[in-house]
Amino acid sequence: MIGLDTSHVIAFTKLLNDSKHDHHVPGGEVVVAFPGGSDDMEFSHTRVEGFTAEMRDNFGIKIVQTPEEVANECDAILLESVDGRVHLEQFRKIAPFGKPTFIDKPFATSSRDAKEIFQLAEQFGTPVMSCSSLRYSEGLTAALEEDEGGNIYGVDCYGPLAMEATHGLFWYGIHTVEMLYRAFGPGCEKVTVTKNDDHDLIVGEWKDGRIGSIRGNRIGNSSFGALIHRQKGTQFVDVDADKKPFYASLLEEIIQFFRTGKSPINYIETLEITRFIEAANESRETGKTVKL
Repeated sequence: MIGLDTSHVIAFTKLLNDSKHDHHVPGGEVVVAFPGGSDDMEFSHTRVEGFTAEMRDNFGIKIVQTPEEVANECDAILLESVDGRVHLEQFRKIAPFGKPTFIDKPFATSSRDAKEIFQLAEQFGTPVMSCSSLRYSEGLTAALEEDEGGNIYGVDCYGPLAMEATHGLFWYGIHTVEMLYRAFGPGCEKVTVTKNDDHDLIVGEWKDGRIGSIRGNRIGNSSFGALIHRQKGTQFVDVDADKKPFYASLLEEIIQFFRTGKSPINYIETLEITRFIEAANESRETGKTVKL
């Protein structure tokens, strides 16, 4: 692991390393980690020391001083740094090792960084995968696999939308955007955001006429879900009703990616998701529709 400043590192390590866990994911084990941390981001520098101690003392993880040491001592890498701004810099250090790398959300906080990460991945033949765990929610997956209702022509997603000054919608918006793209795939043409202190409404218009919306809340409940509109009816997805934690569902996909070196998500989609959020951040500030 690279970056021990997010609760994901504890959740992932429990699921991978504890064979007695109710939702244990076999096939991999966390063995070595680099703490990292961003001094200018409170959510990072205030948590890295505690999570590092927990990883070392409770799970016996070897703590090293550089990302390169992690890459040298493992078969695959979970790049977990909570600050998406540092992902390019960290990936640049490990890409030459050619180890399959999962980059946790957000993949990057600009289209330019996202493109450079994939350029490095291609240059060194390093497989890369990135997404939010909400993409593989058990309920969302099941709903999308049901096709009796016909083609999907609209999706309305909802979820909490806490904001972080350095990231804007990249901070929590990534979760619902990933849900939307899991249903629609790439092809968005333009984005419009309406906001106030308590809510954001993000509307994406796809080139083929489909419209997807995201409602982000900063008051009320913190549930994730979606309405999937098909020709013959509408499906309701309640992520809170999933029996399997979405972290476990995600890790199953990651382990398969580590084995095969092939990401289940096309890099074009990952790039577009980054651009979608980038454009939404711009629309959020200007109040105007922004083309991707």
